[in-house]
Amino acid sequence: MRRLGVIVAAFALAAPATALAKSNPQIAGLQVALRAHGLYLAPIDGVAGPRTAAAVHAFQRKHHLPVGVADLRTRSALGPLGRPLFGTRTLRRGDFGWDVSVLQFLLTRRGVYDGALDGYMGPETSAALRRYQRVLHLRADAVVGPRTLSAIVRRERVPVRTQPSRTSVGTGIYIVRQGDSLTAIANAHGTTIVRIASLNKLDPAKPIVIGQKLRVPLSTARTLRAQSVNVRSILDSWSSRLGVDPHLVRALAWMESGYQTSIVSKAGAVGVLQTLPSTRAYVETVLAGGSMIPRTVDGDVRVGVLFLKHLLDAFKGDESLALAGWYQGERAVREHGMYKETKPFVANVLALRSRM
Repeated sequence: MRRLGVIVAAFALAAPATALAKSNPQIAGLQVALRAHGLYLAPIDGVAGPRTAAAVHAFQRKHHLPVGVADLRTRSALGPLGRPLFGTRTLRRGDFGWDVSVLQFLLTRRGVYDGALDGYMGPETSAALRRYQRVLHLRADAVVGPRTLSAIVRRERVPVRTQPSRTSVGTGIYIVRQGDSLTAIANAHGTTIVRIASLNKLDPAKPIVIGQKLRVPLSTARTLRAQSVNVRSILDSWSSRLGVDPHLVRALAWMESGYQTSIVSKAGAVGVLQTLPSTRAYVETVLAGGSMIPRTVDGDVRVGVLFLKHLLDAFKGDESLALAGWYQGERAVREHGMYKETKPFVANVLALRSRM
């Protein structure tokens, strides 16, 4: 118990003791980093409980570090997601690290973000930050500078809602899969059949069709939940079977979803590797020889790794170009080269690869 208290103290922001006892956003950054290493599958809740401590100690033993608190040596060993602490630098789009994970945690708790907790300050995180800045009557520039940081801290001292809300904060796209029903979809998204029917102008008495796109309410608690499957083991399995570097696949999956299996983007990209329906169709029709691939976590990973293998082959093993093709499209890379906005994504995946 003493060690748990030290872990909390090491990452504390200025906050009342009562709030700190419940949740510390810096701990959420630690939990995200540990999840990236496959050691923490519990909810991202910012609580330095036994499961967080066990994951820290397992990581330390694995890397031959002193077992105890998550100190600077431990955070350095965690790689890019292990630093810097939230509040120690100005955050802008394209940044990557522990502090971005904390920001995503805060935005999720505030109900303005439902994307991946992956430590990457991409367009979705930036858009959510703008929304939050407008709530605080700040300049909505998607930058966490001194004014934004101090306003967040000053507002509640611990700038997070410690109890996850199930309130819907927007809508996303869900693609109907085999075996789905409106009841199951509603339960998975913390809503009702009536709400989904209303959003999509559906007759609840009529069947839904595989491949059908439905608008669903986004739940702020979804990305903080415990993982029901060991995503890393599935990624490693398909990487091995298809002859793709598992470290590259892990890093790419982390950048796409933070290993979260239930995320669906507004464009309809699904799963751990966030593959689009058009990508799945191409993989099934061309790369898998016309065979249907199950619409499961395992199947989604298989689709993504098959497509990544295709890109690596197409660009003669050049990982940077393959990742650029993944991000902006193979044809666009061949015709225009790597876009400016693609370069940070590629650099971050390759930087993370050596630590995963």
